[in-house]
Amino acid sequence: MIALDRAWLAANPLPPYDVATDKNARGRVLVAGGSERVPGALRLTGEAALRTGAGKVQLATVERAALALGVVTPEAALFELPANDAGELGSEAGQALAALLERCDALVLGPGMGIDADAAPMLDAILAGQGNGIALLLDAAMLAVVGSRADAIVARSGATVLTPHPGEMAKMMDEDPERIVREAAAVACEAAARFGAVVALKGPETHVATPDGIVLHYTGGGPGLATGGSGDVLAGAIGGLLARGAAPLVATGWGVWLHGEAGRRLAERMGTIGFLGRELAPEIPALMNSV
Repeated sequence: MIALDRAWLAANPLPPYDVATDKNARGRVLVAGGSERVPGALRLTGEAALRTGAGKVQLATVERAALALGVVTPEAALFELPANDAGELGSEAGQALAALLERCDALVLGPGMGIDADAAPMLDAILAGQGNGIALLLDAAMLAVVGSRADAIVARSGATVLTPHPGEMAKMMDEDPERIVREAAAVACEAAARFGAVVALKGPETHVATPDGIVLHYTGGGPGLATGGSGDVLAGAIGGLLARGAAPLVATGWGVWLHGEAGRRLAERMGTIGFLGRELAPEIPALMNSV
């Protein structure tokens, strides 16, 4: 295993940007997810993508949450997607979302979605659609339906990143939850090989694995990160870096480190626990500058 620390970051820098760059050249992120029960999750993901340097963020969520989300995220464009009777994204949302893919460089799919979302037909529409070449990050409810779609995910021409916690990994891999905790690095490698993706297995310590067996080990940002919205921020940070053109391992490694170190900084200033998920993203730009 390789330590995910400042030395690794320095040896694996983020893509440079020109002083004359415009917002489209800095990368376009489309974030899709949320629900009527968790209408603000995409605000966290979208802000994190902007804080990591993406130039343009678009948010797509259930119709009844879109207006309020746009008001609290004035930097982002908003798209309404069909909802089902449970207030989650419905089966028709996938086709509507697929039509937006030509406008983005990276799609972050899943933050804020619950178990009642029609995740399977949404993912099928994305895998079958014109977004085959863009970077794709799958999170939250989307991870529960990837297991039977491994071949289609492997066949993608664009980068794929999966960000499960141990419970989601157990569903993805049909694996014993105790083994996932006990042998986290090995299971992350197995998942990366199965899906042809970079996999970030989250927990008190995070393991980032590639299909060819590279494993980065981050020792953790502290227990304060175990809070609502924290994972949404991580997904946005990685998505923003993917949109900027970072290779999937570089984007995921940097995203994990930035998210964890933001937690460390807040813990030092505010206390070990009690800071909020929405307080993580503002720490990111200074952390990127510090490397």
